[in-house]
Amino acid sequence: MANKKVLLGMSGGVDSSVSAVLLKKVGYEVIGATMVLWEGCNLSAIDDAKRVCEKLGIQHYTLHCEKEFKKHVIDNFVTCYNNIQTPNPCIECNKYLKFGVFFEKAKELGCEYIATGHYAKIEWNNKYNQYTLTKSKADKKDQSYFLYQIPKEILKKVIFPLEDFTDKTEIRKIAEENNLIVAKKKDSQEVCFIPDNDYVKFLQNHGNSNEKIGNIVLKNGQILGKHKGLIHYTIGQRKGLGIAYKEPLYVVKLDSIKNEVIVGTEKELYKYTLYAKELNFLIEKIDLSKPIEVMAKIRYRSAPANAVLEVINNKENEKIAKLKFKEPQRAITPGQSVVFYIEDVVLGGGKIY
Repeated sequence: MANKKVLLGMSGGVDSSVSAVLLKKVGYEVIGATMVLWEGCNLSAIDDAKRVCEKLGIQHYTLHCEKEFKKHVIDNFVTCYNNIQTPNPCIECNKYLKFGVFFEKAKELGCEYIATGHYAKIEWNNKYNQYTLTKSKADKKDQSYFLYQIPKEILKKVIFPLEDFTDKTEIRKIAEENNLIVAKKKDSQEVCFIPDNDYVKFLQNHGNSNEKIGNIVLKNGQILGKHKGLIHYTIGQRKGLGIAYKEPLYVVKLDSIKNEVIVGTEKELYKYTLYAKELNFLIEKIDLSKPIEVMAKIRYRSAPANAVLEVINNKENEKIAKLKFKEPQRAITPGQSVVFYIEDVVLGGGKIY
């Protein structure tokens, strides 16, 4: 492993900074790089990454990727909301930027590997005779869900230095021991390109088409009130509906054709079956020509659930996934990703529709 060059994605946070320390410790030649993803990107984050690299005695590059980010992440984000879907921009960013554009830049710089501060693991798996993406030991912080779109061809070239850590306090301790300025820096929580977390305002500024007032209705068509535009609602939402009824109601569907918010009881939020497209599978050895049992997550924070996965062709002859759960799942949301696991190994995933 010694003397191998690795390009490390550095966000200016503590996770990627400590990743640099760990990579150097085991003998990698580390080059740090921070991607500028959108106009008005957090300049202090770039400065923090540069200062960490100076402290550790490694090179740092600033990579301008605004055009690619706009095309693959921001435009997709807006399009999804226009189509009444709830996107996950981190998954798109990982697919196209962090493990796409970034990997190509690594090759230009003569780096054999790329690394990030994600909590996940890539390891050789004897059962499947290949490198696999696996859950991190830090179960509550595991980010394998966001990484299912990594091209399987580059798995062997990706390193996650934080793969064996179980507690964030361990990461901060390493940062303090190495006198890194980011040791006590808070984690970023919101969508990075919407720093004030006001996604409605962001969509309004980017031409969202779902702001027309319409009806809030029950499944039988009974009108209960008015909504202020589909942009303001998501599946499973209860608060902010502004309607009165004999029992609590939740958003169970958004109808863009009729411009209606359909509401129902919590029981109506639960479904046994979902369909997903834009599939990516990471394990070559598994036979997907017949149904198989998997554990599946329908969103990042949801618990894995037992399901039967069947890959079929739709009317356009496109491969899609039909997933039938053993127990019904709450608030299955179009636009979100479903990720399939076999034990702790990521089999793949796709976008719910």
